[in-house]
Amino acid sequence: MAYKIVSVVGARPNFMKVAAICEAIKEYNNGSHNGQQIEHVLVHTGQHYDANMSDFFFNDLELPKPNLFLGVGSASHSVQTAKVMEGFESVLLAERPQVVIVVGDVNSTVACALVAKKTLCSDGTNGKDFIPKLAHVEAGLRSFDRTMPEEVNRIVTDSISDYLFTTEESANQNLRQEGIPTEKIHFVGNVMIDTLLRYRVKANESTILNDLQLHESGQVKSYAILTLHRPANVDDAQTFSAMLESFLDVSRHMPIIFPAHPRTLKQIQEADLGDYFVDHFLDGPEPWDSRVRIRLVPPLGYLDFLHLMSNAKVVLTDSGGIQEETTILGVPCITLRENTERPVTLLHGTNVLVGADPEKIIREFSRVLHDGRKAATPPYFWDGSAAKRIVQILVDERAPARMSSAVPRNGPMIVEDLRHP
Repeated sequence: MAYKIVSVVGARPNFMKVAAICEAIKEYNNGSHNGQQIEHVLVHTGQHYDANMSDFFFNDLELPKPNLFLGVGSASHSVQTAKVMEGFESVLLAERPQVVIVVGDVNSTVACALVAKKTLCSDGTNGKDFIPKLAHVEAGLRSFDRTMPEEVNRIVTDSISDYLFTTEESANQNLRQEGIPTEKIHFVGNVMIDTLLRYRVKANESTILNDLQLHESGQVKSYAILTLHRPANVDDAQTFSAMLESFLDVSRHMPIIFPAHPRTLKQIQEADLGDYFVDHFLDGPEPWDSRVRIRLVPPLGYLDFLHLMSNAKVVLTDSGGIQEETTILGVPCITLRENTERPVTLLHGTNVLVGADPEKIIREFSRVLHDGRKAATPPYFWDGSAAKRIVQILVDERAPARMSSAVPRNGPMIVEDLRHP
């Protein structure tokens, strides 16, 4: 059998990670390996899918079109997970990969992980069935807050994975404490940073600063970026509005650019919080209003957002990935959470935790205004080669798939195969 790997992408945070893996496999196949090639199948579950939120990223990251698209769409956690599982089972039965790669901690991650370890695939040559190996990229990260759906997804996925590819030493320690055999743990670095380093120069061609009127006399104005989407921050109107008051205080010093997550926009509308915001492209700050207000902008593509983030005075966020990216960029990051599954960003980076406390938000912003950027040192292995290490490990440690007696199985669910128009 050819060495086949199926990689799964489902939501925006996955795209940057899978982009690095796709590039590393392409580079491996272009090299000289005694004729050995990797057949790579990219599956998009459709967990996040619309032109603004998905296609932008595929174009910016030069990702190949997904071979298969499941089209699950948005739904509750349980319904969405179930739809992904149903669709992905038919993919495995048809593709019969030796390895399934899942990344991150979204619903698609845990759904495809569970299916991979419970599906017997036909060898096709000797009539025996095997269970694919499961590789989890970004394994071992822990917030130790099981009210976060992502934390549950991480723990479940790690517990059944054959290859656990980690980004920082804390992840290695977490996995060892959970009883994961050392031989399954591979410290490879951060594939998200692979992508950032690859596209950082290209991102400089973005016109986003001009589009948002952030240039003045040839200089970049001081501005802040806000991203906010976690339920703990936006689902309770009282908590959300108190945070917005602190952001208005920030906006008196500099503009706050807010590429709004659809989920957050919905909460703004339902809680009648629209007065805190102004649509940058439609209205602009009104001259009679003493508050500058928070400037809403549409969702941005990867290159535009990377360029915007690189030049920001400060980033306020509840995103995990942005904590990592600002660490490499050296941009002060005020994280609107009580915990982080990425403690290396606190030790080596520019990150500080403030939760949803308005006083802490304002105090930390004032410190940034006074101190400016501080020196940050890249964490170990955040050097642009993490995906290459992953591919090399999978090739070097290739082992016969686990075999078992054949069992009856149902016919596959129909999914959209994008390889055959």
